[in-house]
Amino acid sequence: MLGNLKPLEIVLILLVVVLLFGAKKLPDMARSLGKSARILKSEAKAMKNDDSGTAESTAAPAPQEQAAPRTIQAAPGDTTSARPVSEPADRTPRA
Repeated sequence: MLGNLKPLEIVLILLVVVLLFGAKKLPDMARSLGKSARILKSEAKAMKNDDSGTAESTAAPAPQEQAAPRTIQAAPGDTTSARPVSEPADRTPRA
C-alpha cells in the first residue's frame, strides 16, 4: 500500500498530520514513541536472557543467592524513572 505513494502524496499526508496534531506536540509524540521502543527492546532482551538463564539453571542447579531487585528503566542509565519489577514465584517442584 505504501509502495504506491508518490512524493507529493507523502508530503500532503505529512502536512495533514502537522495540521491535525500541531507542530508543538509532534516532538513530544516522537520522544514518547522512542521511549516506548527502548522499553520494548530492553524487555525483549531481558526475556531472552531469562530464557537462556533458565535453560542453564535446569542443567545444573546452583545454590540460591539473594540477588538485587531488577528495575525497568525508560532509557539506559535513567534512574529517575526506574521502577522495581516483581519477579514471579518459582512454582517448580523441588526433587
